[in-house]
Amino acid sequence: MKDSVAAPEAFRTLNRRFNGPAALHILLVIFVVTAIVFSALPLLRYFRGRTLFDYKLWYETGQHVLAGHEIYFFRSGKYDFMYPPPCALFLAGASLLGQGGLILLLVTITSAGWFCSARLTAILARGDNGARNVWLYLVPSLLVIVYIWSSYHLGQANLVLLALMLGAFVALRAKREVVAGGLIAVAAAIKAFPVLAVVYLIYRRYWTGAASLVVSLVFLLLILPAPFRGLERAWRDLEKWSAGMLRYSEASVGQRPMRSYTWKNQSLVGVSNRLLRHVDADAASAQHMPIYVNFADLKFPVVNAIVVTLALTLGILFIAVMPPRAMRTAETDAIEFALLLLLMLMVTPLSFGYFYSWLMLPFAVITQRVLSVNHFGIAWWSLPALVLLAVGLIFPRGAQLYGNTFFATLLLFIGLSMELLYWNKQESGNSLKVNS
Repeated sequence: MKDSVAAPEAFRTLNRRFNGPAALHILLVIFVVTAIVFSALPLLRYFRGRTLFDYKLWYETGQHVLAGHEIYFFRSGKYDFMYPPPCALFLAGASLLGQGGLILLLVTITSAGWFCSARLTAILARGDNGARNVWLYLVPSLLVIVYIWSSYHLGQANLVLLALMLGAFVALRAKREVVAGGLIAVAAAIKAFPVLAVVYLIYRRYWTGAASLVVSLVFLLLILPAPFRGLERAWRDLEKWSAGMLRYSEASVGQRPMRSYTWKNQSLVGVSNRLLRHVDADAASAQHMPIYVNFADLKFPVVNAIVVTLALTLGILFIAVMPPRAMRTAETDAIEFALLLLLMLMVTPLSFGYFYSWLMLPFAVITQRVLSVNHFGIAWWSLPALVLLAVGLIFPRGAQLYGNTFFATLLLFIGLSMELLYWNKQESGNSLKVNS
C-alpha cells in the first residue's frame, strides 16, 4: 500500500522539479537542435547524390506543372503522383527554387508543422492558451519521434496536416467555424483523407464549418488552379485523380498495388485484407519471395463486409461516448478530438508509418490526465499500446506484418472512449446529486 501511494507522490515531486521557464527554454533548444539535424540529413543526401525518396517526386511533379504537362500519368501500372491537384500546384511554386531549395523549404515547413503541432496539442490537452507544462510538449513528441523522423526522411507532409487539423480543433473550440473548415480543406487539398472530418462537423452540427470546408475545397480544387491550368484542364486533373485514386479492388487500393495490403499499410483495410485473405504481405518487388500472414482465407466481399462492420462499430462507439452539447468541456473536447484523429487513422484506406505522428494529441491527452487527476489507472490500456508500438521498433517488419501499429491505435481509441464514457457517467451522477 505504501508503494502505491509513494509512486504518485514521487511523480508529483518530479513534475514540480521539471517544470518552469528554464525547463521550457531547454526543451525549445532541444527541439531546435533536433529539427536542424532532421532537416540537414535529407539535404546531405541531396548533396551526396543519394536517394531522395519522395523529395525527388515532389520536384518532378512541380516541374511537370510549370511545363504545362500532365500531372497524372501511368508508369508501371500506377500513378507516380497520387495526391490531389492543389498539392501539385503548391509543389510547382516550391520547385522554382531548384531541387535543393525545394528540400530546404519542405523541411522548414515540416519543422514549423512539428512546432505548431506540439504547441497546439499542449493547448488542447490543457484546455487553455497558457499551456506551459514541459511534459505536455516532451512526452507526445518523444513517443512519436520515429514517425516525426519519417516525415523528414521521406519528405512527407503529415506533420503539416496534423498542425492544420489541430488548428481547426482550436478554431472550433473558439467558435470560429469558417477558419476551422478552411484549415481542414487545406489539409484535404494536400492529402485527401482529412476530408473525412466533414462527417464529424455535420454530426456535431457545425454547419458553418462544414460549409466552409466544402466551399474552400471547391476553391482549392477548381478555382485556384484555373489561372495556371485553365478551368477545363483543372477539371480534367480532378477527374483523372478521382478515377485513379478512388479505386478499391482485390489487387490494390488507389494507385499503390505493391503497398496496399503489405505490412507498410496499417489501416483497417490493409490489416484486415492481410490477415483475412491470402495476399502477399510484403510485395516489395516482382522478384521477392511472397510472405503470407493470414489466419483465414476469406473472399474479398466477405472481408469488405467485415471492414465496413468494424468501421461502423468504431463510429457508433465514438458517437455513443460523445457528451451532449450542454455537458461539453475543454477536457472532453480534447478527448473527443483525439478520438477523431485515431478514427481517421484507422479507417482511411492507406495509413503508412509516418501518418502516426498524429498520435501526438492522444498521448498529450493521456499525459494531461495523469498530471491533472493523478489517473494512473490509465496505464492499464495505454502501456500495452506503447508496448505494441515499441515492438515495431525492435521488429519493424515482423510486428507490422500483423498490424501492431493499427492494434495500438485501436487500443488507444477504445481506452480513450472508456475515459470519455466514465466522465459522462460521473458528470451525470453529479447532476443528479445537485438536482436532488
